[in-house]
Amino acid sequence: MSVERQNFPQFFITAPAPCPYLTGMFERKVFTHLIGHEAGSLNDTLSQGGFRRSQNIAYRPACDGCGACVSVRVPARSFRWSKSFRRTWALNVDLKLKIVPAKATSEQYSLFRAYIDSRHSEGGMADMSVLDFAAMVDESFVETRIAEYRLPSAERSIGGELVAAVLFDVLEDGLSLIYSFFSPDFASRSLGTYMILDSISRAERMGMSHVYLGYWVQGSSKMAYKARFLPQERLTREGWTRFDE
Repeated sequence: MSVERQNFPQFFITAPAPCPYLTGMFERKVFTHLIGHEAGSLNDTLSQGGFRRSQNIAYRPACDGCGACVSVRVPARSFRWSKSFRRTWALNVDLKLKIVPAKATSEQYSLFRAYIDSRHSEGGMADMSVLDFAAMVDESFVETRIAEYRLPSAERSIGGELVAAVLFDVLEDGLSLIYSFFSPDFASRSLGTYMILDSISRAERMGMSHVYLGYWVQGSSKMAYKARFLPQERLTREGWTRFDE
């Protein structure tokens, strides 16, 4: 077997399963493993091709007769700050941000559990134990970080209560947001939106081109929020295509 053949990743496809986004539809995924010293460069390449990472797996939809899942990324330098986005930013300007290594903590899990129980109690992650959460966060062969957002405290150098967090990968051309969660007690702050806005702002400051938001699913109310971040690029048959509205 040639060296090129040995180094080429093997791809697999899952059996059909009920779609979590569109009622009555079934999903299949094509996937490969992200392990070893080449995992980072492979993750870069596959992300640009519409794949997402979950632990040490890179996957993308391969559903029969359906193309509703569309990869979405936001060009950081040309992102348009609407009045609504500016209000959300102003509401959260007091939060203290810290970028930490991707190592799960009990504090993060408590926040994650409160978020899931409040927002997604019937979803696929509802039964995640602390060990499952640790696997989601810790198991990565690529450059992965967590952005933690805390309320201000009396001491400027020490953050207060953890109210939001987002797990993300650092890619060659941008940041890929893997999973975010936040406290249901602060709904008025729109923390989910704020974390995306902060990621876009941070990517621009770092000189990066894009923030990858995962899949936008037309017809799914769960994923409708992603269409708000404009302009955005969606991966079509013609390649990454810009959408301004």
